[in-house]
Amino acid sequence: MTNEELNQRVSASREEVEARGETFYPGASRVHLAAYPPRERWNDWVELDSKSWPDRVEKRYTLVPTTCFNCESACGLLAYVDRETLQVRKFEGNPEHPGSRGRNCAKGPATINQITDPDRILYPLRRAGARGEGKWERVSWDEALDDIAARIRSCIQEDRHEQVMYHVGRPGEDGYTTRMLAAWGVDGHNSHTNVCSSGSRAGHHWWMGMDRPSPDHANAKVILLVSSHLETGHYFNPHAQRIIEGKKNGAKLIVLDTRLSNTATHADHWLSPYPGSEPAIFLAVANWMIQNRRYDEGFVRRWWNWQEYMEVVRGEPRASFERFSEVLGELYESYTFDFAAAESGLEVETLREVAEMISSAGTQLSAYNWRSAGSGNLGGWQVARTMTLLGALMGSLATEGGTFPNSWNKFTPKPPRLPHQHPTRWNDVLWPDEYPLALMEMSFLMPYLMEDQDAFVDVYFTRVYNPVWTNPDGFSWIEMLRNESRIGQHIAMTPTWNETAYFADYVLPMGHSSERHDLTSYEQYDGQWIGFRQPVLRAARERLGEQINDTRDVNPGEVWEENEFWIELTWRIDPDGSLGIRKFFESVKNPGQKMTVDEYYSWIFENSVPGLPDAAAAEGITPFEYMRRYGAFEVASKVGKVFEQPVADAELEDVRVDEAGRVFTRAPIPPSPKAPGGTKIDPDKEGRRRVGVRVDGEIVKGWPTPSGKLEFWSRTLHEWGWPELATPTYVKSHVHQQNLDSDQIPLITTFRVPVQIHTRSANAKWLDEIAHTNPLWVHPRDAARVGIEKTGDLVRVETEIGYFVLKAWITEGIRPGVAACSHHMGRWKPEGHEGQRIGMMTVAIDQDGSEWGLTRKKGGGAFESSDPDTLRVWWTDVGVHQNLTHPVHPDPISGMHCWHQAVRIKPAQPGDSFGDVSVDTSKSRAVYDKWLEMTRSASEHSPNGIRRPWWMLRPVRPERAAYDLPEPELSGA
Repeated sequence: MTNEELNQRVSASREEVEARGETFYPGASRVHLAAYPPRERWNDWVELDSKSWPDRVEKRYTLVPTTCFNCESACGLLAYVDRETLQVRKFEGNPEHPGSRGRNCAKGPATINQITDPDRILYPLRRAGARGEGKWERVSWDEALDDIAARIRSCIQEDRHEQVMYHVGRPGEDGYTTRMLAAWGVDGHNSHTNVCSSGSRAGHHWWMGMDRPSPDHANAKVILLVSSHLETGHYFNPHAQRIIEGKKNGAKLIVLDTRLSNTATHADHWLSPYPGSEPAIFLAVANWMIQNRRYDEGFVRRWWNWQEYMEVVRGEPRASFERFSEVLGELYESYTFDFAAAESGLEVETLREVAEMISSAGTQLSAYNWRSAGSGNLGGWQVARTMTLLGALMGSLATEGGTFPNSWNKFTPKPPRLPHQHPTRWNDVLWPDEYPLALMEMSFLMPYLMEDQDAFVDVYFTRVYNPVWTNPDGFSWIEMLRNESRIGQHIAMTPTWNETAYFADYVLPMGHSSERHDLTSYEQYDGQWIGFRQPVLRAARERLGEQINDTRDVNPGEVWEENEFWIELTWRIDPDGSLGIRKFFESVKNPGQKMTVDEYYSWIFENSVPGLPDAAAAEGITPFEYMRRYGAFEVASKVGKVFEQPVADAELEDVRVDEAGRVFTRAPIPPSPKAPGGTKIDPDKEGRRRVGVRVDGEIVKGWPTPSGKLEFWSRTLHEWGWPELATPTYVKSHVHQQNLDSDQIPLITTFRVPVQIHTRSANAKWLDEIAHTNPLWVHPRDAARVGIEKTGDLVRVETEIGYFVLKAWITEGIRPGVAACSHHMGRWKPEGHEGQRIGMMTVAIDQDGSEWGLTRKKGGGAFESSDPDTLRVWWTDVGVHQNLTHPVHPDPISGMHCWHQAVRIKPAQPGDSFGDVSVDTSKSRAVYDKWLEMTRSASEHSPNGIRRPWWMLRPVRPERAAYDLPEPELSGA
């Protein structure tokens, strides 16, 4: 082929691509050059091999879509599968994906590092010594399945359902595993949410009945971030590109971040507040808007539950809206700019400018908080509550350019054979009496709760979760995991070694994002989409005519995927169907036979995704083939104001409207392609279900809250023991200056770096080369005050329970009086154990009673392996594990671990070495007890004798009777 012919064949100009009848995919720059191969050529794509330059060597690929699993955004990927070798050569973006639109951060292409990692686990392993000793033996999948299934079967048969627990970090899927747990009948779903985002989620939940925001950044006039979403954070890439679109369209960007993040450098206003003062800032802005009548009074009158507040709190059941407006002004008049300036350390004039800017947005204010201050502080849930107050004042909720609730921009399709049964037993380890309003399970308190309740978990799964490293007070987790009277059998489901897997009984190798099936949907703009994660080598070989029935047949070694594993495990738990479990995993087409993953997803795509069957039929293929081919589908765009939608006449049967305007009906719930979920609102006294609310004479859908409206005042908080916090207000953080000694400062530990993935990227050489260490950010003034002379000096950081030793980075990019240390780094493996050799240090662990120490023996570095790049590793510093030294700080309301630490910083002491960690777990226990005293338990404050408000979100929700508090034991009985 001549150069001229070659250039013609691969021409990427819009004119020539479209002239060939192919799909033109522009890049982010929107120039007239295609950035991606046209989808018509994905089955047989030809491009030149860059490594063969200057020779022009063609490579032929099959391009198979999947979704990334290196954060929760689930961005689209295209795997380039070499048609000759049937190996994946690289990953690039999938332009058919509505959320990511072909664009990826560094983590997506780095998937190739993970699947070719020379240190990954390839075969099932069972411990052959004491738990944590590091002795393992290879076993077959059948051996592992039979053993695990027998234990679970015994738990179910012996009515020990609460002794089966599935502990997951990033689920990376929608509904598959919760469906399985419901089929098993166990209240055993445990998550990482209370060390992640429960603060923000609780704040949103108590406003609108949904727990996450979905900002329409691209169409906003003002973008308000308590985050660093141009570089990292939840839904980073899909949000970042839309923030930039908004900026290009003239939007103003306001960023609250104590650090000078990359996001802050793009802001029109960067606010660097003292940690925990963010609600004071928002309340001051709200007060200014209220006092100056710069808010949408019509929206507030229609959609706030102000009548309920005036009746219950003020004793004025017939108050007018004008009267409420007066009360609102009185309620917030103390939150002046002077007050906020004193709390935050910001200038009054800056706060006034920000207030003017926010109020200028009208209904186009997009606001976002996920972790950041919401996860760092006692009362951090008020960050989201007060931030949402601004949108609720301006009517910028579920508007173009505003902020939507997540459920309206997310589509979770209904699966086949959905269990309608609910667990009959309440799991007190996950949902303890002391934390009735915790948004999610109190997972990070598990070592303490197990001890307090003298509990035993017979079968404990950890998946995409590494609590020994990620959670605060990891040494207490080691104590629990090593104790066989607490944990009967621990199964670590993981592609790679991690700090928690070392203390497992089974280590089961699971696939990465290109080696497994999952279905995902996330709220990233005003629309709904689904993304299909699939094993790309399986799909590629099926395109070439092979029949693949088991993902293990195409994965390296005996690496499996969870979905097929769960099907097989469930059949072995209930081999004859006598437990009533197996039926949920039987084929729909062939009853009595095992359901396959292909059938599971085929059923969903054919029956539960509106528009997908028609789109597939237009191309002459099945819905399953469509998703195999393109990897994603947009279900809806421009969802809009769901709360204003009229209720259909068919749903209005024998209607009753109560005094609060809530509308109840006897009409059954209409069929829906979406999986059931969300809040549970009690029926009226005659059994009618609530269907909407009457607003200005019209029956509309409203919000999924108890009142059906936006809950400025939360009856839930009021009745469950927290009346003083039932409206958006200010809670002084545990690291507020009043709560610190003169030599203490706050340590911010919540920030991420753009190229790392919690603890899941030590196996990605490209990412590790870019970012592999976590120095202490310290301002020059603080460095001089404590005697740190230069960047790179060793410093000791002392917490309530111990200390860690690391290097200093002296920078003006952090507010004076505050320090910071990033997440991700400081991964380790004990001496004599296997693990990542690039991103994990080798350590010695010492224990003397409750006193623990971790000492670095060897860092990263070059080594010989099947990957020649491992000989090119030039760094040895892989950071320091700070989380071990953090005690637990459970917020008494949201349940969120409050990550910020009050610390003392000093130069390294004699005998200190880089990477040293020292902790006393007896001190950890004392801190836990101290925070426990702040709680207000269900047994003392429940208004109706139940353990938790019925309406609140909850995974694998038990039946209503399980919510009842147990009868108190009679003394002397």
